[in-house]
Amino acid sequence: MELKTLNDRGLPLAPIRDSGDFPDFFRRFMNKALSRSASARMQVLFAFISIVLAASSLRAQTPFFQEPAREQLLNGLQILVWQRPGDQDVLLKMRIHSGAAFDFAGKAGMMALLGDALFPDAETRQYFNDELGGRLEVVTDYDSITITMSGHARGFERMVEMLHNALVATPLSPENVAKLREARIKVLRETSVSPSQIADRAIAARLFGEFPYGRPAAGSAESVSRIDRGDLMLARERFLNADNATLVIASSLDERRMMRTLRQLLGNWRKSDRVVPATFRQPDAPDVRPLIINQPGVADAEVRLATRGLARGDPDYIAASLLAVIARERWQAALPELSRAPVFARHEVHLLPGIFVLGAAVKNANAAKAIAAAQTVIRSLVTTPPSAAETERARNETNAEIIRQASQPNSVAGLWLDAETFKLSSFAQQASSLRAVTTDDVRNVAVRLFKDNQIATVVVGSYDEMKENLSPLGKIEILGDPSSRPAPPTPAKKP
Repeated sequence: MELKTLNDRGLPLAPIRDSGDFPDFFRRFMNKALSRSASARMQVLFAFISIVLAASSLRAQTPFFQEPAREQLLNGLQILVWQRPGDQDVLLKMRIHSGAAFDFAGKAGMMALLGDALFPDAETRQYFNDELGGRLEVVTDYDSITITMSGHARGFERMVEMLHNALVATPLSPENVAKLREARIKVLRETSVSPSQIADRAIAARLFGEFPYGRPAAGSAESVSRIDRGDLMLARERFLNADNATLVIASSLDERRMMRTLRQLLGNWRKSDRVVPATFRQPDAPDVRPLIINQPGVADAEVRLATRGLARGDPDYIAASLLAVIARERWQAALPELSRAPVFARHEVHLLPGIFVLGAAVKNANAAKAIAAAQTVIRSLVTTPPSAAETERARNETNAEIIRQASQPNSVAGLWLDAETFKLSSFAQQASSLRAVTTDDVRNVAVRLFKDNQIATVVVGSYDEMKENLSPLGKIEILGDPSSRPAPPTPAKKP
């Protein structure tokens, strides 16, 4: 809003200009009110001030807009403090800004195993559940290891002490490493893998090959068995360092008390000589032949089509997020069967360019039709710009998801850590970027993603039930079928 001139009573004379901070109807109401008598203008102005103050108060209480206080220890550890008055619990969320992308060659799951080693005893997690009424969780993905601790605020010092023991004195004895490795291998072997998970893993491997995003962050039983104690010790030395980490604290505790505890217990955490950058050789172009993974007896086929996406820090990331919503809607409209099936389009982002994938579960006989419809949709996203209505629906859906995340303290802490990991702008700027995305922006990012990039395709399902309909797909590759035969040719028409 801009008020350019005031009269002798201090009331605005110039009209209020449009702004993203105020709805258009409110601007028109104010301009009409300002054309009335002085007393009426005074009443309107007081009402206006009250509304602005109330809105500012609400904005300040909204976690998504409330920026945390920032501190830094001498060893480089970044600390974000979010004051939550009246909260009887405390949340600590630490992010190590290196993840499974740094697994050594042939040893996928190494960084996940290092995450397991931070709190190797089941009693530690039980303590959080029973004594603190909270939880302890360690999650390793391609970009990071994230530690989440929550519980009664009275246990804050104990939590930080346990964090110190995990980070500064990581228990990597030969016995511990052997025990943790066997436990992870056991879980990997016993965990049932659904056709949906097989499809997700296969499309990533098809698209990225030996690039880090082509292998599972958790590793496999075979790759984890090759990890030894020396690998974990080297990984700890390279990545588990104070200047490669950020800690978010959400609590009503006195900030001076919190910082004093952190300096005492985490101030001696080792600082690295240098942070290892995420630089890897780019993957080769994917095989464009549809890959059929034969799973006899499954009721539905899992279909995936994907291309390489953008990095989280790419300026077109938000436009690509809207594009995913539009792609899903167009795919559902192109194939009526998808209206009754699980279907998605998502842009999975990482520190380096990730994956833009379309997926659905359909009857085996409809797998080829679903692929053909998806291919048509991908072409249409390049040639036919999204309509204003499509863009607005996508914007509303994306904004609703942001608001949902902003209502949950743990999610908010994760968003702040994402901003640190991916070097993002403030939440207010990100929200402004969402409002500013145009149909041209969405069309341009579709051209970036689809015009010249090759599309990988994977189907997990019963080959016998789908083979009669596969001929329109041309050359295919089959896994799980002994003959690995190509799709049958289209019968010649009789003259």
